[in-house]
Amino acid sequence: IKPLIGTEMYMSPRSMEEKQGKMAKEYAHLILLAKDITGYRNLCVLSTLGFTKGKYYRPRIDYAALEAHKDGLIAMSACLSGDLPRMLMADRYDDALAYVKRMKDMFGEDYYIELQNHGIEDELRTLPKLLKICEETGVKPVATNDVHYVAKGDAEAQDVLLCIQTGKFLSEPNRMKMEGSEFYLKPVEEMEKLFAVC
Repeated sequence: IKPLIGTEMYMSPRSMEEKQGKMAKEYAHLILLAKDITGYRNLCVLSTLGFTKGKYYRPRIDYAALEAHKDGLIAMSACLSGDLPRMLMADRYDDALAYVKRMKDMFGEDYYIELQNHGIEDELRTLPKLLKICEETGVKPVATNDVHYVAKGDAEAQDVLLCIQTGKFLSEPNRMKMEGSEFYLKPVEEMEKLFAVC
């Protein structure tokens, strides 16, 4: 087994040390993977900074820290909670394009745009826009799947565990819940079929 060591970082839109006001509570996801020992060390530094300097509700880093500790790292645009998909969902295509160019300048060939398809409406609307940005910028796409449980049949157990974690009941309508039952570890063949049209 070849491990892929990485983390899903929480990115602050401003300085990670800002801890007042509404913007300080906001964050976006970004996937970082270590491609070598330098990357692993930088992951450790960024994670530490997130907890020691950036923690405000969640451990966050900012783009200045990322720029300073980017060596040896691979970055991926993340799920719908990433900056890139959020810009596209808000119809801010030019901002999304500028963001991708900024990330490409920072990481070069080690920046990838994630394509996800869990059957969620926002994902299906965003996929064509992500592919268009890949074509325009030359950034390579990568098909990924959020994994919260191993098998598809584990979706109900995950839902129960989520209720326990958040102190809610299954019967509550406005509770935190995974949308659908596609957040399992999909085999290669299933992923290939899912993204065959891309």
